[in-house]
Amino acid sequence: MRLLITGANGLLGQKLIGLLHQEPGVELIATSRGSNRLGEVFPNVPFAALDVTNAEQVEQVIGELKPTHVIHTAAMTNVDECELNREACWLQNVTATENLARTCAAHDVHLTHLSTDFIFDGSHGPLTEDATPNPISYYGESKLAAEQAVQNTAGLRWAIARTVLVYGVLHGGGRTNIVLWVRNSLREGKQIKVVNDQWRTPTLAEDLAQGCWLIAKQSALGTYNISGRELLTPYDIALRVADHFSLDKSLIIEADGSTFTQPAKRPPRTGFIIEKAEKELGYRPHSFTEGIDIVAAQA
Repeated sequence: MRLLITGANGLLGQKLIGLLHQEPGVELIATSRGSNRLGEVFPNVPFAALDVTNAEQVEQVIGELKPTHVIHTAAMTNVDECELNREACWLQNVTATENLARTCAAHDVHLTHLSTDFIFDGSHGPLTEDATPNPISYYGESKLAAEQAVQNTAGLRWAIARTVLVYGVLHGGGRTNIVLWVRNSLREGKQIKVVNDQWRTPTLAEDLAQGCWLIAKQSALGTYNISGRELLTPYDIALRVADHFSLDKSLIIEADGSTFTQPAKRPPRTGFIIEKAEKELGYRPHSFTEGIDIVAAQA
């Protein structure tokens, strides 16, 4: 297997390389639009510069490196940024995916595409794979359009991995995650406002990498929910983190979503039912408590 990963500098890309760089029978190719941020950590993993929004570059890199599988993790995922910069969002989330889908189909490469619970309106949850999408943000619209591009590309062998509220430690810094934000804020004695009216099944980045690997390894076809099992609000998460690190819970202020002014709407209730991935792929995520342990050990 020759496995090409887009967005290798991102959180999921890094976890995939960490998981697979010594996997027997797997030749990894890391790609990213920027320079290789993982060269020091994984010096033996080949790296190629790849801007997935550039159709010619996608064709050139896939044509030359001849992967058998691609896991497409590169995306614009800041929900408010997507709302405010719609052109950039569409280019990075939809055009890029169209480029990859078309090229993978032409070269008979299996494509695993990453998607999100934000393609749903949040009217109910947890959701199965056949729930009806109805995005309420531009980010959600772009990710749904990307899914449709994958599904509608003739001759493409594809899988879609949908996930929810991913948390984990990114090598080399970058955006924080809810677990570290809560821990660090409380350690500093800061009061934090946390929403109590949004429900998610938070996903450890290592678990998401494992789910994507199980899909690629089996050349699975179709859509899979890859997330944690536990349905929690961010307020629940904050309390669990405070308990885990024996920090002052009185600093956590319960708030509802209406108290925050954000450019993009958030779906109130999503979360995933993961039975299909468990049965068909053998996917087994960590509990949220185990996930906190793993994050704490890394940061």
